[in-house]
Amino acid sequence: MAGETHVAVLMGGWSAERPVSLNSGKECADALEEAGYRVTRIDVQRDIADVLAKLRPDVAFNALHGPDGEGGAIQGVLEVLEIPYTHSGMLASALAMDKEKAKAIAAAVGIPVAEHKIVSRFDAADRHVMKPPYVVKPIAEGSSFGVMIVSEDQTHPPQSLARDDWTFGDRVMVERFIPGRELTCAVKGDDAMDVTEIVPVGSGFYDYDAKYAEGGSKHLCPAPIKPFVYQNIRTLALEAHRAIGCRGVSRSDFRYDDIGTGEVVWLEVNTQPGMTRTSLVPELAALAGQSFPELVRWMVEDASCRR
Repeated sequence: MAGETHVAVLMGGWSAERPVSLNSGKECADALEEAGYRVTRIDVQRDIADVLAKLRPDVAFNALHGPDGEGGAIQGVLEVLEIPYTHSGMLASALAMDKEKAKAIAAAVGIPVAEHKIVSRFDAADRHVMKPPYVVKPIAEGSSFGVMIVSEDQTHPPQSLARDDWTFGDRVMVERFIPGRELTCAVKGDDAMDVTEIVPVGSGFYDYDAKYAEGGSKHLCPAPIKPFVYQNIRTLALEAHRAIGCRGVSRSDFRYDDIGTGEVVWLEVNTQPGMTRTSLVPELAALAGQSFPELVRWMVEDASCRR
């Protein structure tokens, strides 16, 4: 029964995505209270294991973002404490957060991925390690932090990669740029949801501001694409979810070159997608007739250890 279940909503943390996590956590906590749960909101700090050991909630709702919240670390703490939790387990979280390993798994099961290579950030700043256009991205960050697009007419690669204030690790992924449309598809349980097209406003790139600033992007849901492409993306999202071992809700991102080659390319899977009422997954749930409180209720009921 919801009223007898004590849910600790984990949010905040110390990653670059802290503001996003605080927004997700607040919205989810509000929705869980609306659904009838007893909720404790926790702004996660380094003493989270002690806090949870004393609190002993029935379920931990993981609304954290960034490497420590969705890379396997917090999942390990919850496993040790034997507190059931939402979203993916330790291994799937760690694999999905590491873009190199996630792409290797996806490619191994036949999911199309873009040509890419892993190099030192200093090499990527010194010379074009791939013929432009290409994308440079950190191996283990979310929310498009540190992502840069290098266009065909750029003489030099991004010099910011070699700066002392670069905080995203010394190895980066350099990936062939796929022109066309930005598409995303969520998986809930063992079912692929619908497909959304994301249209950034302004820069044309789905960067941090496009994701989170008011009016930064438009979500076309369902995506206005050909039916066979739509179904292919749903199939690929479910295959990626299964191959990496995700649980609960995940969201896969794609590029679709609708003008040139017609190729659909899988970019990554997000095991902790944004969870405000206007985020992509809640929008897709609403399209399927499921309210935000109903969605978070399902996630709590799905929670477990050894995920």
